[in-house]
Amino acid sequence: MDINADDRDDSKPVVLVTGCSGGGIGHALARSFAANSCKVVATSRSRSTMADLDHDPKFFLQELDVQSDESVNRVVNTVLNKYSRIDILVNNAGVPCVGPLAELPLSTIQNTFDTNVFGSLRMVQAVVPHMAARKQGKIVNIGSVTGLASGPWAGAYSASKAAIHALTDTLRLELGHFGIDVVNIVPGAVKSNIGNSGISIYNSMPEWKLFKPFEAAIRERALLSQRSRSTPTDEFAKHTVAAVLRKKPPAWFSYGHYTTAMAIMYHLPLCVRDFVFKKAMKC
Repeated sequence: MDINADDRDDSKPVVLVTGCSGGGIGHALARSFAANSCKVVATSRSRSTMADLDHDPKFFLQELDVQSDESVNRVVNTVLNKYSRIDILVNNAGVPCVGPLAELPLSTIQNTFDTNVFGSLRMVQAVVPHMAARKQGKIVNIGSVTGLASGPWAGAYSASKAAIHALTDTLRLELGHFGIDVVNIVPGAVKSNIGNSGISIYNSMPEWKLFKPFEAAIRERALLSQRSRSTPTDEFAKHTVAAVLRKKPPAWFSYGHYTTAMAIMYHLPLCVRDFVFKKAMKC
């Protein structure tokens, strides 16, 4: 592999972002990091989904499947060979999952956790030994406001993000000894391609039986984050990257539509929260 002087330029942080398909939050984050003079390793399962970043010297594109040990280790080793370090890991790769828990195929729920939770942990375990040896680094996990208060029709996705929140809190305490900052990013409703992905996955589901009368409400839930008032992806990325690049980044950073509402929901008595969700989600 050819190594040039710019690859070893320590003044520019090396940032590895997972889940950078065009139209998504990861793609916007990658572009924002690049705009802040970072060397960005943009990854997705298929290089073709990042075609607009190809041939741009600010980006180093890699195909990565976070569910695969081999794929994760290959990419991490490739990045270390090229740049000699990874300063920031952004665990953004994730999949939506909408449907009633009593009828969702377990394989679909398992895939959600394999990507959203175990995929992030796989990346953490691959990168932490290197960061710990250098006594510095930042790990950024992308959670969700849905992890604060889980409502109907998206229980599997909300649970996966709640797990990310819990794991991030633990990692922050465990890795601080090694000079590694751990940041929990909690997006609200942000414009991205997750709505299309959610509908695509939803359309592949078997026909509901018990929950057939709620089909319209369930489908609407898949598109909830993509309404007209949702925060533009570039705006979310700009504010998030600014927070992450601080010398002392915050342990928790939340931005986007619904963030205040969901924070309030988190503190409401369960009976009140249930009432609100039943009315809003038509269940």
